[in-house]
Amino acid sequence: MFELSKQFRFDAAHTLQRAIETESSRRIHGHSYRAEVTVRGTPDPASGMIVDLGVLEAALFDAHEALDHRFLDEINDLGPATMENLCLWIWRRLEPAVGNLARVTVFRDSSGETCVYHGPEVTA
Repeated sequence: MFELSKQFRFDAAHTLQRAIETESSRRIHGHSYRAEVTVRGTPDPASGMIVDLGVLEAALFDAHEALDHRFLDEINDLGPATMENLCLWIWRRLEPAVGNLARVTVFRDSSGETCVYHGPEVTA
């Protein structure tokens, strides 16, 4: 079993309703983010790849363009602009094109924060 990851960076602004530190969060403010998308699987015998990097790069470009230098509050299907919702939004955006997603990680390196989404739980 192999895992392959690729990252992209984006800068975006948002507001956020919080229980603490509410004043600065309610004002429009921005962050620099780094997202890492990981796919998991066994290599295709013919291509030797678990995913064609061209397919993955195209899907990441689409997500990047939808998030970079945007006001996240205006993205209809995102919900509150939390790191958790960003992970889920990226997953849902990529899943149709990249079916073997393993996890999506969003980093805010300047504050040392990371959030990881491993996909929906599968019940037997």
